[in-house]
Amino acid sequence: MTSTAPQQSSLDRPFVLDLFAGPGGLDVAAHTLDIPSFGIEWDKSACLTRYAAGLDTLHADVSAVRRDAFESLPPEINVLAGGPPCQTYSVAGHGAGREALEEVEKYIDRLMAGDSDEEIDRDLRKFSNDQRTGLILEPLRYAIQATRSPNRANRPYDVIVLEQVPTVEPVWEQYAKALRDKGLPDGTKYEVAFGVLATETYGVPQTRSRAVLIARRVGLGEPELPPPTHHAYEPKKWNQRNAPAESEVHQPTLDDDSPAPEAAEHPEKTNTDLKPWRSMGDVLHEPVGTRTKRFLVRSNYGSSGHPGRRGVRTDEQPAATVTGRISRFVVFEHLDERIVQEGARFTMNEAGILQSFPPDYPWSGTAQAQQVGNAVPPAFGMHLLGAALGLPVPDTEALHKPWTAATEEQRAKLRSHGCGDADTCTDRCPRAQDQKPPPSSRPRKKKASAD
Repeated sequence: MTSTAPQQSSLDRPFVLDLFAGPGGLDVAAHTLDIPSFGIEWDKSACLTRYAAGLDTLHADVSAVRRDAFESLPPEINVLAGGPPCQTYSVAGHGAGREALEEVEKYIDRLMAGDSDEEIDRDLRKFSNDQRTGLILEPLRYAIQATRSPNRANRPYDVIVLEQVPTVEPVWEQYAKALRDKGLPDGTKYEVAFGVLATETYGVPQTRSRAVLIARRVGLGEPELPPPTHHAYEPKKWNQRNAPAESEVHQPTLDDDSPAPEAAEHPEKTNTDLKPWRSMGDVLHEPVGTRTKRFLVRSNYGSSGHPGRRGVRTDEQPAATVTGRISRFVVFEHLDERIVQEGARFTMNEAGILQSFPPDYPWSGTAQAQQVGNAVPPAFGMHLLGAALGLPVPDTEALHKPWTAATEEQRAKLRSHGCGDADTCTDRCPRAQDQKPPPSSRPRKKKASAD
């Protein structure tokens, strides 16, 4: 049950620094909880979305800010959050990912031992030509830098909140050991909780797993991962319950003019301790969304379904994981997949809703699908921040309310601060060509001969 009690925290005035902030998922979560935030993001289009949404932002490289402009950050910041780029750990535990993990463990030890930034940066350049490998260390480097900041009176962050894809969990485990057992070079230690969570169990209408870490400075209480509020989606049970006869694979289970299913019909309603997971229909059908008819969605990747229906979900199910490929998902407003509507796709606002963004969030710039897919789902972010700060279970229904976009004057002011000019990027902004990581230097395996 959602608490309506006044929000109280172990911190009197939380203020979030969001590294690798993207279009604003964690910031939307923070602001919905009435917590101020400040984001650093180097992608130009994501920054345009953030400015339009009224979010305080630096259009900058996270590493460069730490090296050259850390003292310019608001000194009141006491919560460090972020999700560093994860591509080099997408196969953590195997091959290149395992090698990267072993190297990162060594760098974590060196950072905690107090090695200089110059030495670390020099050796990182030798280790890899892909700077994303070093970016996984940035949250830890920010935590250390806070203890060396005259602007902060050398005050450490009180809370650290990190999230990424499940394969990054071994990295968070190394973070946990370092923060809990070794402590920062100044002696600050943290209590830590980490693990892999399913976002649909927090009211996000899609299946998406994330590796998370929550750390609190010793003396502020031991953190816990947020308790689930919704049932987990179990595709095998769903498919068993809804398996069509072989002759009916292409036949509609409901005609396309059928009304959206009532919540009482949801198969997971039997357990009153948890709410049912949210389906695409829950959030996209009227009056919340804009769709009036039942629909099917075919993603461009599989989802453990029946042969012939691989990658297909109905509006009664949560969406498949929303990634930058969401623009390729085909939406059928007939439950017979043979009836194809040319160009039927989710709008970017609908894709954002599947990520739990407000329905009118002002997506801007280019590559909007990638922005949506890379974002932290705000509903999930509310639960993470709430657990980290000791707040009551958040009311994520607030995310369905209209989002107050920035006025032109506000946008210009935000961009003037974030880019250095009210209307355009400046020399201090990251260059577009620098935002594309170099190709991996790891040789590819040769394909076996067809002979």
